[in-house]
This record gives sequence, C-alpha cells and structure tokens, in this order.
Amino acid sequence: MNNFTPYSAFLGGSLIGLSAALLMYFNGRIAGISGMMAGAFDFKNCENHWRLFFLGGLILTAVIVNFFAPHGAVTYSRSTYWLIISGLLVGFGTRLGNGCTSGHAVCGMARLSIRSIAATVTFMSIAILIVFITRHLLGISQ
Repeated sequence: MNNFTPYSAFLGGSLIGLSAALLMYFNGRIAGISGMMAGAFDFKNCENHWRLFFLGGLILTAVIVNFFAPHGAVTYSRSTYWLIISGLLVGFGTRLGNGCTSGHAVCGMARLSIRSIAATVTFMSIAILIVFITRHLLGISQ
C-alpha cells in the first residue's frame, strides 16, 4: 500500500457511487459493468445505446487521467500472458456469479440484496485467499 492516496481514493469512490446512483435514478438500471458489456454488443436489443455511452465514459476517463498524470497511471508487474489469463478468469467468474464487483458490491449491497452480499463475500474471500497463497505460500511477489 505504498501508493495509497486517500484523497484520490475518496474522489474515485465518490464518483463511482454518484454514477451508479445517477444511472439508477435516471434509467432505473444497476451499474454492473459485466452486464453492460454483455448487453452493449447485443445489437438486436435497441436499448444498448446507454450502455455504450457509460462504457465509453469509463474509457474516456482513463484516457484523461493518463493524459494529466502519465506517471501516476497504473503499472503492471506481471506479463501480458498473466493479465490475459486473469482477465479470462474474472470474465468467467462474473458470468458464473451473475455479476461483478460494480453490480454486486457497489449497487447490490447498497440495496441490501442478500444475493449480492453473498456474492461479494464469496469473491472477496476467494481474492484474499488467492493473494495469500500466491504471495506467502508460493512466494510470488509483485
């Protein structure tokens, strides 16, 4: 946690909460990114435009942050191979759990959804276990 900055974390968390609340208020939809990705490219559905705008906003925000703070951007110490494997496993997990952290942890828990609370406890527990195994038992460091 060498790079933890409480102000940027507070600002980022507040923006995530605000965007989720605004999406729920104006569209009546939950800001679950995995569900948005699945629905955004379903061109048979005429209701995919808002998904494309929301996802575009996520990408545009990352580009803007990288432009203004290029050295403060996220860096990865793993190879592209491990990032692809990790991404595929996360994608599989979101389909298996019918949602991701944005849908279950941010939006579902805020609505006191028992299903979302159970999903969040499950994937956070597994994440903690995997980090413990890889860093402490297998000795794989950052």
